[in-house]
Amino acid sequence: MAFTFRHYPRRLAAAALAAVMACAPLARAQLPTLGDESEMTSSAERRLGEKIARELYRDPDYIDDPVLVEYVQGVWQPLLAASRARGDLTAELDQRFAWQVLLGKDRTVNAFALPGGWMGLHLGLISVTTSRDELASVLAHELSHVTQRHISRLTSQEKRQAPWVIGAMILGALAGRKSPDAANAMISGSQAVAMQGQLNFSRDMEREADRVGYNVLTQAGFDPQGFVTMFNKLTQAARLNDSGDYPYLRTHPMTTERAADMQARQQLLPREKAPAAPSLEHSLMAARARALSAVGVDALRTLVHDAASMPANVAPVRRASLLYSASLAASRLRDTGTAVTQAQRLADQLKDDAVGARLARLLLAEVSIAGGRAQSALPLLDANATKRPEVLLWSHARLATGGAPEVAQRLQTWVAQQPRDAEAWHTLSAAYTAQGQQLRAIRADAEAQVAVLDYAAAVDRLKAAQDLVRRGGGGGDHIEASIIDSRTREVESLLREQSLER
Repeated sequence: MAFTFRHYPRRLAAAALAAVMACAPLARAQLPTLGDESEMTSSAERRLGEKIARELYRDPDYIDDPVLVEYVQGVWQPLLAASRARGDLTAELDQRFAWQVLLGKDRTVNAFALPGGWMGLHLGLISVTTSRDELASVLAHELSHVTQRHISRLTSQEKRQAPWVIGAMILGALAGRKSPDAANAMISGSQAVAMQGQLNFSRDMEREADRVGYNVLTQAGFDPQGFVTMFNKLTQAARLNDSGDYPYLRTHPMTTERAADMQARQQLLPREKAPAAPSLEHSLMAARARALSAVGVDALRTLVHDAASMPANVAPVRRASLLYSASLAASRLRDTGTAVTQAQRLADQLKDDAVGARLARLLLAEVSIAGGRAQSALPLLDANATKRPEVLLWSHARLATGGAPEVAQRLQTWVAQQPRDAEAWHTLSAAYTAQGQQLRAIRADAEAQVAVLDYAAAVDRLKAAQDLVRRGGGGGDHIEASIIDSRTREVESLLREQSLER
């Protein structure tokens, strides 16, 4: 089953969870009384999840944005820790599953759980949340679908039909990369089954994911009010008529039973507690999501205009949000002057807030690098920082200013600790290329492909490196040649395993 963010932002991505979790009419679905009713092994579920993840990584709408990824991970990791502490996340699942969140630039409000612990999260959903707690509530709900084995339990119940539906969705998504029309025809039957199944689907499981997710959320230290406000926001959107901007409503229908359950939980909250004010950090990240998911020149210009025309008495958090999105939008419009000006205004406003000042500094460095002003970005970045946004931005800035040897040295250490960081491997490859170290550059590029599960592409690059050595073009780097030989055997083994799954 291979879903893409780009070709089906409103249909396929929204039906992704439905296709796996509602592979046939499930009116008789029941919660297990004891144990796990799943017949799908955790290994099989992991392999199925990797098939989907490979397609998500390849899709043009996939985005590895270091700043947003860091923020989402700051929400995701406490939820995982809480799930482990509660016993929801067993040692077996913890070890076998990926537990990774992949971001898509789509502006629709959507998030979905996939087999094997992979999660899809659209920037559109981040942009409509008003607090960190609301975002956490969605991720906690999706996490609970996986830890409670809803995906495998449902496919086990209709095991005869599930492979057909899953296979059709795989082929449909793959066809969509070349012809959306062909994909629509290919998945039409499976989508109809999936959507029908989802409408009757397992209200018990949705309620279970609500309850488990709610408890995970609170144990992780998030405000449970975030679950309530996000639920109310989605319920209101459902009542106003889903126009397609909320595909999350189709895979997670807002039933009256779920609403009543959440209202009952709301009554248990301290009545004297006032709603939390929007945090500066979350507001800036929502602004970043809006700017990165904006489609077309007009949408970007609107973000720039909103900041230019805001009244003088606008609330500080709102002002910061407008300046942030305007700067990033102007950068995407290649208006470097405006981008730098607005980012500097933001930095001046937030200079006394440690978290805000850092985000403003990163933004100013980012738009400066994008506008060809890498030299002015370097003083904004700590060359010894250990956080990923700083490491990658500094590397890009220093590479652009002739510091390839320094970049290579720093990123060698980084990828040794973070071998799944594809962007770091790509940048390291560029640093090696700038120094004329072709063999190392090819191997780094191969490792970047391994990081996104594209083993075939990785093997092609590793074999090209081996050919280079045979032709005497390796520069006498025998250690690197030995590493390449070893990695070629390892990745070929992964590729064979991957091929058998097809």
